Order: sequence, then structure tokens, then C-alpha cells
Amino acid sequence: MNIPRIPVGDVIESSINFLVEHFSFATKAFSAFLEAGLDVVEGVMKACPPWAFIIIVGLITWKLAKSKRTTTFAVAGLLLIWNIGLWKATVSTIALVIVATMLALMIGIPIGILAAMNKHINRVVMPVLDVMQTMPAFVYLIPAIPFFGLGKVAAIFSTIIFAMPPSIRLTCLGIKQVPSELVECAEAFGSNRWQRLFKLELPIATPTIMAGVNQTVMLALSMVVIAAMIGAKGLGGEVWKAIQRLQMGKGFEAGIGIVIVAMIMDQVLQKLGSGKK
Repeated sequence: MNIPRIPVGDVIESSINFLVEHFSFATKAFSAFLEAGLDVVEGVMKACPPWAFIIIVGLITWKLAKSKRTTTFAVAGLLLIWNIGLWKATVSTIALVIVATMLALMIGIPIGILAAMNKHINRVVMPVLDVMQTMPAFVYLIPAIPFFGLGKVAAIFSTIIFAMPPSIRLTCLGIKQVPSELVECAEAFGSNRWQRLFKLELPIATPTIMAGVNQTVMLALSMVVIAAMIGAKGLGGEVWKAIQRLQMGKGFEAGIGIVIVAMIMDQVLQKLGSGKK
């Protein structure tokens, strides 16, 4: 007995081709806007001398983390990256991660709030997040190429999609974990839904939301090497180049650079999220 094959792949491919054909004007406008924004961020960072950039990062780290160990590690780590000749690649990676993370949070946090406020939206969003978080990272490169072509914009698009789920899920979780007694108390004093959200639920949920922000940044950094396959460049590009040329030492140097950037961001965000001084 021959069972007809369900054309799942054909349907998905046809859908992508339809979107590319009929909405190319939107993707081109988004691509131009995103590329201009990335160029500005990257240009400002590259215009700053490495020593000045390291001092600024050290001061910001101290201001946010209030930790001598974290600040010392940030300065020493960036000095090592500068010393091994990966400064430009690192700045390019940081700019890409900043832009991708900001866009992921601008989309993800409002969706998480809506999912927490509306059970119907929650029922739709959560299964989608399950699919997004279990989908192999390489799959996100497939729609990025026909929509945006090879380059940094396609890399940012795939990074946004890959890194967004934690910000949605943990924002929703944080708001839902606000004690019902406090919510009832706010309602008893006449607070409407939006007053309750901004004055009670979001402040209490901030540590959980910050954990989502932290995870989003880490996922964005983990996507850097994969996104290098479609033109992300930066440290991921250096790793990809080393793989192609079998340059093990240079590959590990670029990998160490990614680890240093990730650890600096992780430590700062953890301290910021915990609220410890």
C-alpha cells in the first residue's frame, strides 16, 4: 500500500517564494534601514581608538556591575583581543550582536507581555516558541538568503529569529509569577490594567525579564559563527575562515574572542538583573 507523501517541504518553499516575489519591496526597505543602522553603530565603534574603547567598556562595566573582578576581566580580555589582532572583527561582532539583540527585545518583550495578559495569545505563542527553540539553528539561514541575500542583514535577521524566544518566554513567565495577592491589592486600590502592569508587574518581573535578556544576548553570540556562513564576518567569519583553511590556532583565537565578549556581557547582565550593588 502506497501512502501519498505529504508535500510539507514543497508547501514551505512555495510560501517563501510567494513572500519573496510579492513582498520584496518591504524586505528591501527593511534591509536598507537595518544596514544603515548597523553601519552607524559599527562606524562609531570603529572610529573610537581601541585603548579608548577599552577604557569606556571598563567604566561602563564598573558602573553597571560594581565588581572589580568583572571590570578587570573585561579590560584584560579586550586587551588580549587587541593584542592578537582581532580588534576589528570583535567590534564588528559586538555591533551585530547589539543591533540583533535590540531588535529581538523590541519584538520579544511586548509579545511576552501580551502573552501574559491574554490567554488566547498565550495559547498561540507558546507552541510557536517550542518550535522555534527546538529548530536547528542552520534552518534559520534558509529564509534569510532569499529575503535579504548574502551579507550582514541576512545574518541579523536569522540571529533575531534564533535569539528572540527566551525574551518572550521569560517576560511572560515573570509577569505570571507576580503574587496574586499583590495584584488583588492593586485592583482594590483602583488600578487599571495598564497601571497594574507598569507600576506593579513589570518592576517585580524585572529580574526574570533580565534573565531573558541575558539568554537572548548569549544566543545571539552563539549564532555569530553560524551566521558567518551567510556573510556575518566578524569573529564568526574568522572562525569560518580558519575552518576552511585548517588554521587551528587562528580558529581557537577567534573562539576565545567570542568567549571573552560573551563572558563580559553575561557577567554585566547578571549583576544588572540581580540588582546587587
